[in-house]
Amino acid sequence: MRAWKTEPVSSAPDAVRDVTDPNTWGAAIDEAVNAVRRGDLIVLPTDTVYGVGAEPFDADAVAALGAAKGRTHGAPPPVLVPEVRTLDGLAADVSGEARALAAAFWPGALTLLLRAQPSLQWTVSDGAGVVALRVPDHPAALAVLQRTGPLAVTGAQRSGQPAPTTVDAAREQLGAAVAVYLDGGEVPGSASTVVDATVSPPRVLRVGAIGIDALRGVVAQVEVPAEAPAAAALAAGARPRDATGPGPDPDTPREAAG
Repeated sequence: MRAWKTEPVSSAPDAVRDVTDPNTWGAAIDEAVNAVRRGDLIVLPTDTVYGVGAEPFDADAVAALGAAKGRTHGAPPPVLVPEVRTLDGLAADVSGEARALAAAFWPGALTLLLRAQPSLQWTVSDGAGVVALRVPDHPAALAVLQRTGPLAVTGAQRSGQPAPTTVDAAREQLGAAVAVYLDGGEVPGSASTVVDATVSPPRVLRVGAIGIDALRGVVAQVEVPAEAPAAAALAAGARPRDATGPGPDPDTPREAAG
């Protein structure tokens, strides 16, 4: 396994690239895409918090992601994807309920736990063959994902620290462990709602930007265990196709980044 810089020291100033304007972000997106293809880490804005991303089928890159966060074990990172139709290429046995939720809330702050396609060489599925997927609702993140394909992305913070809402906060924590930082300005700072769609009816594991009423407006039978943590005091939540918030954040549950 290659050696990685994991100490949270300052990066070179030119590691930060502005992606606030689609008309001028081309070179920055190119640089981030090239970094991912080399097996390096990038930091990118999402509709929730800043995330640190890596190629999900590269074991060294995923290990570097964990090392940058100061973690050598724990739940696999979630995977951000560019569009809903990516679902069947990455997940198996996708239920009609899961498809309805994805159609209603992607892109947006909904993370779905699904059965991973067994034919893929996953490094981010758990021991039970489950992978967490989300389509973020952020133009710069989608611009990267449309070029790289799926990315393993988790909150761009050291383990146990608050998830960053600015690129400076992410850079302060991860420093030289990251090759390219994409600066999209301040992001909302909330967390995604996490739903286990490997079971029927789907079960909420964490309440985030999309509330229970909104979920049940799409799938009435969605279950909410009494122990499901709330990422914030969110009751009704966002409307379908209108979810702008939460993403790569805390290390619970399954470290949902999206």
